[in-house]
Amino acid sequence: MYNSLNIYIERGEFTFNVSDNLNNQCNAPKHSSGVYLIYKEKVSESNLVYIGISGREGTNGEIIHRKDGIKGRLVSGKQFGEPRRRSWPKKMIESDIELIIIKWYVTFGRYNQDFPRPIENGLLSNYLNIHGKLPEWNNEI
Repeated sequence: MYNSLNIYIERGEFTFNVSDNLNNQCNAPKHSSGVYLIYKEKVSESNLVYIGISGREGTNGEIIHRKDGIKGRLVSGKQFGEPRRRSWPKKMIESDIELIIIKWYVTFGRYNQDFPRPIENGLLSNYLNIHGKLPEWNNEI
């Protein structure tokens, strides 16, 4: 289902557990836009808990990168009502998750110019069609 993301040359992953410093762990770029997938414990479709993006298309059809890119979205962005560096450990403890794996893909950068939102929507739609629900940490398409 996610093999389509392998066309993106700039990609990577990192792990995070409740005692880690998210800023230190995150190896995503600061000056690009793209999508990221979060898995609990191990990378498998059944362990996918979140699909997200950084960057958007402006009204003039140009990309609007977050000023601190995918890394900033992951490290400084909010989820569950507070910055991820605080909310992820809480959610992980609450859900009895020891480790999450974050895989990121630059969809709009040096090598590719694909806007992240349509890719995210496609991934979420496919997940919903297969599983009858969204990933656990996603609220909407």
